[in-house]
Amino acid sequence: MEYRYIGQSGLRVSPVCLGTMMFGSMCDKKTAFAIMDKAYAAGINFFDTAEVYPVPPRAETVGITEEIVGEWLHGKSRDSLIIATKVAGAASGWFVPPIRSGLTAIDAHHIIKGVEGSLRRLKCDYIDLYQMHWPDTIVPREESMEAFDSLVRSGKVRYLGTSNDTAYGTTKSNMISKYQGYKRFESIQNNFSLLNRRFLDEMVEMCRLEKISLLPYSPMAGGVLTGKYNTDPKVIARFTHYAQSDDPRIRAMASRFLNERTLASTARYMEIAKKAGISPATLAVAWSKQFDIVASTIIGVTTAEQLDDSLAAIDLELSDEVLRNCDEVHNEILYPMG
Repeated sequence: MEYRYIGQSGLRVSPVCLGTMMFGSMCDKKTAFAIMDKAYAAGINFFDTAEVYPVPPRAETVGITEEIVGEWLHGKSRDSLIIATKVAGAASGWFVPPIRSGLTAIDAHHIIKGVEGSLRRLKCDYIDLYQMHWPDTIVPREESMEAFDSLVRSGKVRYLGTSNDTAYGTTKSNMISKYQGYKRFESIQNNFSLLNRRFLDEMVEMCRLEKISLLPYSPMAGGVLTGKYNTDPKVIARFTHYAQSDDPRIRAMASRFLNERTLASTARYMEIAKKAGISPATLAVAWSKQFDIVASTIIGVTTAEQLDDSLAAIDLELSDEVLRNCDEVHNEILYPMG
């Protein structure tokens, strides 16, 4: 397996990262342990979580995923694993997270509270990669970066990353760090898949020029690219569940991922995968990790058996013909997720 470095850090990670956001909601602890055992045995050394997980975030469940991961970590060689987690983003941004009374901000108070809680739940004395889950539209980035820097200097965190961020926000943060002598963001974790190529419009150049690694999340577009919704529109899965939610934000997410255009694109990608002799899920994961800016692509599963398709993508290089065929689908059905 080819291990890759994240940004300019000393973090050397497997090209596939195990995402854990469904541990404690769509799969129980026993299943989560089986998934992590299988991934670890296969050589995956990079695990990603967050303080608000599992999804969908609810006040009664926040932190459960980190607790499950922390329990699994017990007895493992800590140096053999790269553990990433995230501080909840600001209540002024993406949504109001059900943590710390819904008053979250990317300021010193919440950053320190967040890391202390994560360390306690993970049963660790340090976190390898600590990420801002989404940006703060109110607190100046100068204050945020100073607080993040203090975590590295205290030894609680090794490196920093951002998530759901923009080219402007990421570059501004790192310029502040450069001139103030703070630690910088080494990675950005954004949505990126065959169904959502927006990152290639602008962000890709930022990553190349600033030596920041992309950690794509949802390379299978929340499971849409597996083809399960094409095969069975009534399948019991994440977005059929989300579509029935009382929360308009969650319903909007379902319609963004699951709509006429994403299903039409997926049908085409299923044909490409079949012709190449691989599963649609393997195609999706292999496509997302083949870019030079990608250090590791974050996959999520709810059963150990589902890991097989992602593991098959680890050493797979897609042919030029397959890549051209994928580009043709995108050019004919532009930005199906909007």
